[in-house]
Amino acid sequence: MRKLLDIAAEIVQAQASVGQMSADSIEQALIKTFSTLQRMQRAEEKGILLDKSVAGEEVFVEEEAAPAKKDPRDSIMDDKIICLECGTEMRQLTTKHLSSHGLTPREYKKKYGFSLKQPLSAKSLTKARSKAAKKRGLPENLVKFLAERKQKKAEAAASEGGSTQGADPGEGRPKVKRRPKARKGA
Repeated sequence: MRKLLDIAAEIVQAQASVGQMSADSIEQALIKTFSTLQRMQRAEEKGILLDKSVAGEEVFVEEEAAPAKKDPRDSIMDDKIICLECGTEMRQLTTKHLSSHGLTPREYKKKYGFSLKQPLSAKSLTKARSKAAKKRGLPENLVKFLAERKQKKAEAAASEGGSTQGADPGEGRPKVKRRPKARKGA
């Protein structure tokens, strides 16, 4: 990257080649150009804009284009959801869209503090889907299915000679054989 002094010298040299300048005016132009470039560089690093006021002094103004930090839950609205990565508004954040940012829905939810059960869709779309599921009888059918599955497991456990007393905290999960932990200092 080029140094600011080199850039300032190049600008003043271009000005001097167009019209006659005294040594003092070249020096003043170089100093003024260099200090202006320094202020511009600092403003760029901090992400703020320079605004020229009436008195001729530069004033730092916060950049309006930068999105303000908001509560991520505010991005889910009644008729749309706003992607917190790119600002795109849509009815649902799809896996395909999130993959363009290198994220899975689970990673996106963790990154922005959403519950893992929170749907990434507009509230109206979530309500419509819930209403349609209730109309099809999904909640009642789900309860029946879970009750039948629990009964089958209890019967299978009873036939193996195990008792069903005391609910197993890992009920419904497949049994996984685990290796014994390695001893330290062995």
